[in-house]
Amino acid sequence: MKGYDFNKGLDYNEVFKTYVHTGFQATSLGQAIEEVNKMIAFRLSDDPIDEDEQDEFKDPEVRKNYRCKIFLGYTSNMVSCGMREYIRYLCQHKMIDCIVTTCGGIEEDFIKCLAPMYIGDFNLDGDTLRSKGLNRIGNIIMPNKNYELLEAWFLPLIKELHEE
Repeated sequence: MKGYDFNKGLDYNEVFKTYVHTGFQATSLGQAIEEVNKMIAFRLSDDPIDEDEQDEFKDPEVRKNYRCKIFLGYTSNMVSCGMREYIRYLCQHKMIDCIVTTCGGIEEDFIKCLAPMYIGDFNLDGDTLRSKGLNRIGNIIMPNKNYELLEAWFLPLIKELHEE
């Protein structure tokens, strides 16, 4: 699982090639892009001044410079599915103001460094996969062995921290 590295410049052909290795829902991504574009374009000066507006926000210069704060919220499966590169790019280039995420994103990022994950299908049966030692994260397949590798790497660190 790996998304496109936008630091290489914008090459649509290369971006589209990475979609084969990225698990995501294109419709939801498209809707999110539309909303973010509205947020980026917004200026308080676009709205009429309300009667009860605070004095600070009546100043045209303040209104022109008042913009949306952009929060990025995501769950751990977004990191696993290859969207990590997109998230990193947005942070690196200060295109978001705040991140809200789950701890699983960190765990799955470490796992991704230790062993591969595979493209599967959203419709694969969880019980059947589990009986084969596989886990489904959306349309991503992760072998149990990957979790074992994380534990083998992480537990010594925890023990060392505990001793310190």
